[in-house]
Amino acid sequence: MAWSEHEVVRDGVRLACRDWGGPGQPIVLLHGLAGHAGEWDVLAQSLRSRYRIVALDQRGHGASERHPQDVSRAAYVADVIALADQLALQRPVLVGQSLGGHTAMLTAAAHPGLVRALVLIEAGPGGPNLNGPVAIGRWLDSWPTPFPSREAAAAFLGGGPVGAGWAAGLEERDGGWWPRFDRDVMVRSLAENAQRSFRHEWTQVACPTLVVLAQSSFISTQEADEMLRQRPAAMAMSIPGTGHDLHLEQPETLHTALSDFLEGLA
Repeated sequence: MAWSEHEVVRDGVRLACRDWGGPGQPIVLLHGLAGHAGEWDVLAQSLRSRYRIVALDQRGHGASERHPQDVSRAAYVADVIALADQLALQRPVLVGQSLGGHTAMLTAAAHPGLVRALVLIEAGPGGPNLNGPVAIGRWLDSWPTPFPSREAAAAFLGGGPVGAGWAAGLEERDGGWWPRFDRDVMVRSLAENAQRSFRHEWTQVACPTLVVLAQSSFISTQEADEMLRQRPAAMAMSIPGTGHDLHLEQPETLHTALSDFLEGLA
């Protein structure tokens, strides 16, 4: 792989990232809940010839601190700001999928002068969903860990490029393949999202924004319509034949969409 691993430390929490280098506009890639920076490898390789690409293992995920005490939305946002500061990423474009997109949105809202543009992939302001953390906990509890092999994990996690992408985030130890996250940390990371909507924060985003949704999206049509009503200057698109992990299913299509958006910024 043509990336180097860097560590950023904020308030004693160690954060790992894949730095792909590259010239031009910096782009920070943020994975979703229970994900990992490696999910972006295909997209990063296609973008690095023109842009500086950094993919973060967010707190509690991947090679970053496994058991951070603070998993608030504010902590995730502060990590992105620390990453940009410590790696000297001037006004990065933030690209995030699912919970990573939510983090990117909150960062752009709270720090309008520090973010050049925002790309939300299967992410939005959301709304109260008290059952959300419980449902995620049950889903993670259903994983038959340890998996006997990465291939078995990929098959269980959906097969195809989606299953392979999730399985790539596992680690081998004690004769099996295990997640690189703690189940309870993942559940706690959703606590604030379960309590309220973040529509106000969405309206505070001032930078150019692209919303990319799947054909079988986690974002309802009503929520997507409301997002565009509140911010009519935002661009939106749907990618046919995709689900929530569209960045794994169709990275080439996503690359084309991102490239067109980024060229429009210039």
